[in-house]
Amino acid sequence: QVKLVESGGGLVQAGGSLRLSCVASGRTFNGYTMGWFRQAPGKDRESVAAISWNSDRLYYKDSVKGRFTISRDNAKNTVYLQMNNLKPEDTAEYYCAVDDEFDTIVAVLVGPKGSWGRGIQVTVSS
Repeated sequence: QVKLVESGGGLVQAGGSLRLSCVASGRTFNGYTMGWFRQAPGKDRESVAAISWNSDRLYYKDSVKGRFTISRDNAKNTVYLQMNNLKPEDTAEYYCAVDDEFDTIVAVLVGPKGSWGRGIQVTVSS
């Protein structure tokens, strides 16, 4: 059974930084894309960032470009999201996701071979 566990969330002031981590387990993830979704209260879930297996394809939501950086360590089945210059509008529940198709993660979906975690709260105060 695939399990994704997020960590690193919390409360931070505007302009601050946080680093989210997500460890995946339960299967072999060779060739899989990993990424991050987020969902704020009353809003739709959106795709924040995605990274392909060998890191040659990256995706960022326009509003986080230049502030967020996604990376991964395949030996550890771990994906990271470094978030700098955080803004109150970044406040949301953040979810780690994994799928065998890059475009699926970008589309805020997971396919039959994908999964997502339980989420972790990020709160940015003004």
